[in-house]
Amino acid sequence: MTASNSIRLKTLLAGAMAALAFSLPVAAAEINGVKIEDTAKVANKDLKLSNYGMRTKFIVKVYAVGLYALEKAKSADELLKMDGPRRIKLVMMRDISSEDFGDAFMAGLNANSDAAEKAKIVGQISKYGEMFASLPGLKKGQVLHLDYIPGAGTQCEIDGKKIGDVAPDAAFFNAILKIWLGPKPVDSSLKTALLSNR
Repeated sequence: MTASNSIRLKTLLAGAMAALAFSLPVAAAEINGVKIEDTAKVANKDLKLSNYGMRTKFIVKVYAVGLYALEKAKSADELLKMDGPRRIKLVMMRDISSEDFGDAFMAGLNANSDAAEKAKIVGQISKYGEMFASLPGLKKGQVLHLDYIPGAGTQCEIDGKKIGDVAPDAAFFNAILKIWLGPKPVDSSLKTALLSNR
């Protein structure tokens, strides 16, 4: 092989490696062995990881959570007011029954939304409560997405499979966000992590 051919081959290999690197999902972080990707695609938009953290209960790791939006949010209020698609990603760290998950969902929502807010979305809350109750439970390693899609609403997926009906009101997605970012978050250290500047 001539020197020029060798240089050409190295250049082609370097280009191929660069193309491969750009085609693979980039992990922005790893928390307790869970990789949290830098971006997510929702409603044909590339979202940025706003932040991430770990939900713990009595030192037991329950799930990793990542929040995605068009831009990284500097505060809970900014994230709640953002236009465009958003995503909440949960990666389960242990098995959890549908009853326990549904109860935690309702408790977090009730603690962080007032009566007037809940009255506007009571039907959507009820449907999601029924949906979670109908699940056989969530297993360690499963991934749950709650996506807000403008013009449609909140869609839930487990391991990429859509479940339940779309909840149309943006206020419903924000009520879910406040489970972690509201005045009485389910885990105060997780709220701190989700609003940190890292």
